[in-house]
Amino acid sequence: MRLSRRALLAATTAAASLTSAPPASAARHKKRTGFENLAASGYERLQGQRVGIVTNPTGVTRDVHHIVDVMHADERVDLGAVFGPEHGFRGTAQAGGSEGRYDDPATGLPVHDTYLKSGQALADIFTASAVDTVVFDIQDVGARFYTYIWTLYDCMEAARLAGKRFVVLDRPNPVTGRHAQGPVLHREFASFVGRQPISQAHGMTVAELARLFNGEFLTTPVALDTVLMTGWRREEFYDAWDLPWVPPSPNMPTPDTALVYAGTCLFEGTNLSEGRGTTRPFELLGAEGLDGRWAAAANELSLPGVHFREAYFAPTFSKFQGRTIGGVQIHVHDRRAYDPVRTGIGLLVSARRVWSGFAWRPDNWIDKLTGSTRVRTMIDAGASTDEVVGGWQDELRAFRRIRKNYLLYG
Repeated sequence: MRLSRRALLAATTAAASLTSAPPASAARHKKRTGFENLAASGYERLQGQRVGIVTNPTGVTRDVHHIVDVMHADERVDLGAVFGPEHGFRGTAQAGGSEGRYDDPATGLPVHDTYLKSGQALADIFTASAVDTVVFDIQDVGARFYTYIWTLYDCMEAARLAGKRFVVLDRPNPVTGRHAQGPVLHREFASFVGRQPISQAHGMTVAELARLFNGEFLTTPVALDTVLMTGWRREEFYDAWDLPWVPPSPNMPTPDTALVYAGTCLFEGTNLSEGRGTTRPFELLGAEGLDGRWAAAANELSLPGVHFREAYFAPTFSKFQGRTIGGVQIHVHDRRAYDPVRTGIGLLVSARRVWSGFAWRPDNWIDKLTGSTRVRTMIDAGASTDEVVGGWQDELRAFRRIRKNYLLYG
């Protein structure tokens, strides 16, 4: 797959505007990302290393230059390759797609496709690239099934197999790092939407996750270095930072999307629309035959921090493309009280009760998303929201104890 003409022009124009100096000094900001701290040090941790970067469109500076363009233009960095995940390095591919192997027109750097590659196959790509150090800088959204954290895991494992050093540049968890919430994956349900047993909303940064992966899940640890943020507090949402929001994927347009995603992504495992093809993916949910009864039933649950509005919409792609359907819009009015996973379960329970057409995807994708058969079978048996949520509390407490050992910020 090749970049579009528009993407090529945009990338080339962005690169042409750079000088060899890093843009917008981070020194004046009390809060700094991992990349800002790396650049402020003169890239000290990369000295004497040929570097490859795993990144996507979210790997930007405060003034929205891509870090690949910045580092390529800086003589202090020996940048030799880029590794693109799902949706691609420059972000031209939709869900389930990537950009393939090509030479980046803005920098001339070889771009290697990592999507759906792991183990020795990915290690061979790192070896062929002739880099010494693999750097990771991608914005996460805090949910187990958001696949970039498993790109991180796969790349760490592959770097170990290839004998490469691995450096993670940290960024904020946009929905805070206060709590781990939701069911913990059972290993027999491992997939690219969940490689290892962590909770559905993990409440960690990518650097913290990297330490967890290295300490708990990799059979042999990789040579790991993490460049931490300055000034991040666990209770902060993304808007506490003076940072641009770049959609990490096409259906994650705003931090508001990230806030609900850990719960409403569960609707990918049903025959209802999860809002793809609308301007509010994962905030709009619906199907043909649903009406205001669902919003009324969901509001009766008195879920903390959220109200539901009867809504009608016509997705432009994905489920129910071009057809007007009914459902709900989620309105979070108190994001500190809001629990996205409990909300997702409450919406599943209430949708099944008010709509006779409710069904799970035939492949039981919901089991991959929730990490076991428990949620599906309990809801089918008529369990309440509290009963379903209560079913995972023991395993969640166990994960929280492990997680605590790898947290890096107060």
